[in-house]
Amino acid sequence: MRSIKRFVSLELMKVIYYAYFQSKMSYGIIFWGHSSLSIKVFRLQKRILRILMGIRNRDSCRKLFINLKILPLPSASIFSVLRFVAKNKEIFTTNNEIHDKGTRQHLNFHYPAVSIMKYQTGVHYMGVKIFNKLPTYIKNEFTNSTKFISLVQKFFSEKSFYSLEEYYNSDTKKY
Repeated sequence: MRSIKRFVSLELMKVIYYAYFQSKMSYGIIFWGHSSLSIKVFRLQKRILRILMGIRNRDSCRKLFINLKILPLPSASIFSVLRFVAKNKEIFTTNNEIHDKGTRQHLNFHYPAVSIMKYQTGVHYMGVKIFNKLPTYIKNEFTNSTKFISLVQKFFSEKSFYSLEEYYNSDTKKY
């Protein structure tokens, strides 16, 4: 990337980034994106972004991700889980399907009653947990998959979460 940076535009560099790195990074990300080894791929992603933009090794990439509208690995992983949720609506149960009471959590998914840790780190359970943390205006569009995915992608490209814990600890009520 460094050798061709002088000769091509930023847009072409982004195309090269998506072709070489993003395509490989996103393959199977729904399964490995939350593993402990994903930090190595995330560091590589930030390194490539720094080369792409010509900044120093110690400079933060958070603003670069937002400005270039590139999802950091943790955000891309969360986004892939939410795409799975949108494509497989029938396997998830909302709280208003469980009971008739109009509670504040009526749009949230009902957590399956499991105690096995392996299941809790799986795609289904993570999908419930991640979906329930979304802002209400995004959950309201869940029936329209195209609009839902579009809003989710916009939300994550604007927030640029660097970890799953950062997403869980964020105050999504104010968004």
